[in-house]
Amino acid sequence: MDIKGRKVLVLGGWGLVGSAVCRKIIEKKPSELIILSLEKWQAEDAVKTLQPNTEANITPEWGNIFVRSSIKDLPRPEILNIPENRKIVMNDVLNDLSEDILQASFLFQVIQKHQPHIIVDCVNSATAVAYQDIFTSSIEVRKSIEELATGKTDPEMLPTMEKLLITQYTPQLIRHIQILYEVMKRVKTSVYIKIGTSGTGGMGLNIPYTHSEEKPSRMLLSKSAIAGSHSMLLWLMARTPDAPITKEIKPTAAIAWKKIEYGEIKKAGKPVHLYDCPPDKGIKIKEKIQREMAKGPWIDLKDTLKKVYVDTGENGIFSLEEFTAITSRGQMEFITPEEIANVVIYEIMGGNTGHDIINALDNATMGPTYRAGFLRSSALQKMKDLQEKYHSDSVAFELLGPPKLSKLLYEAYLFKRCKFTMKEVINHNPAFLARCIEEQIETDQKLRSEILSVGIPILMSDGKTMLRGPVMKIPAYRGVNELEVTPENIDRWCSEGWLDLREKNCVLWQERLKKIHEEIDSIPENDTSSQYDRSREYWMESNEIEPGKIIGWLFLAEEHGSRMKE
Repeated sequence: MDIKGRKVLVLGGWGLVGSAVCRKIIEKKPSELIILSLEKWQAEDAVKTLQPNTEANITPEWGNIFVRSSIKDLPRPEILNIPENRKIVMNDVLNDLSEDILQASFLFQVIQKHQPHIIVDCVNSATAVAYQDIFTSSIEVRKSIEELATGKTDPEMLPTMEKLLITQYTPQLIRHIQILYEVMKRVKTSVYIKIGTSGTGGMGLNIPYTHSEEKPSRMLLSKSAIAGSHSMLLWLMARTPDAPITKEIKPTAAIAWKKIEYGEIKKAGKPVHLYDCPPDKGIKIKEKIQREMAKGPWIDLKDTLKKVYVDTGENGIFSLEEFTAITSRGQMEFITPEEIANVVIYEIMGGNTGHDIINALDNATMGPTYRAGFLRSSALQKMKDLQEKYHSDSVAFELLGPPKLSKLLYEAYLFKRCKFTMKEVINHNPAFLARCIEEQIETDQKLRSEILSVGIPILMSDGKTMLRGPVMKIPAYRGVNELEVTPENIDRWCSEGWLDLREKNCVLWQERLKKIHEEIDSIPENDTSSQYDRSREYWMESNEIEPGKIIGWLFLAEEHGSRMKE
């Protein structure tokens, strides 16, 4: 895609790689460059740096893209330590995705506001998620559980459990991808490029740089695990027909550098204060020592640590000797942000650098094969032969999921049991169809029990009577056992997984089968070419309704569940 005249949004645009990407994008003359960073001053500083070099409009945005807009500017401790904020995050991450959650998301809002043609995501997402440190949260919860077991009550138990819930990595990452995909689909973003990470600077499990006494550190490995999960979710998005072109560049070395200078050394944005402990003030080591002390033998020197450092952006600042060690041959070594930015620009413009791991995964994974396709018909025939031998039709077990699949297969099967062809279902009165399929349920105890036993309830034609077994897959468990029965809820449950014998569902089936017949009629009778996946012969080789064929088509046409890459 040509960048000239396009809107480009760079997430993490103030950072080391983000800055380099922005500089390269400006050279291509976009109509607008939107730079989003965590802090307001960062976004404005990036704009101030770039604006003199271009006539393009550069717009700053700021905030945490992993939370809703009302708390986007709060530091993580303020989110964790305020009950109202914890509840907001729990609902936004752990509840079913809804329009309210989408519209409240800061990421959704900023993309919807600017409607960029291109998004380059330079946010170190794996670090942002993994460094919330689920292991420390787990320690606190386990302590509370142990105290509870001894009869003690811990007033902090509820807050610590809530903190653990909102620190879980996978739900946060999944929700992030869900929101990102949905908003890019709506605004028709054309290209999305992610700057990912290996989590270890390209090193293995023997990485000597850790965050604790563990080697390798669990928190560091969490970063790698999240980075891998993120890549797989992006790979799925790249295989989604209505998603943007999706690519990921994953540097596997330390990235450096942004600047080299002498100045104040900061950790987590705060200066490192200098303290001293004279030998005569030393503590005698006895049976126990305290890890943290309110007061100790140290003396505050009322000064801060100042040294020469190299700024490596999101990875922090290193001393001369640290940088020497980490970039030594055989260690992390390093790559410059400009090299990464060049690859990003080339990939946006349609080039093939060989560094897009989404494409690499496509080429490395195994897909459907000719041999499997060749053997499919014999497998299906063997199953049909066994059905006839044992006089037992094999319809749905509710092991594959979703429950909607089992519900649809059984509904189509009921029409087959009534000896209807597709044309007869289309032409019969819906009330007659409802009576016929309900009679099958009423008179065939074996069929009825098979449906109920796999967790699919049956709503009778009166819309008021429900048959069910001990397990009911829909509605899914969402923390409460009793649910309000309303016409809207019944319709939703029927759509999601109840076998629906009502007349209006028969009308819906008639509409579905009409569309299949319209597709069949659109195929010229004398066309014997390879252009049609489902030819006349495919649909007409049997005069019976074939549930599997119909639902396979339905999941393409109605659920839009099409496989993009063969």
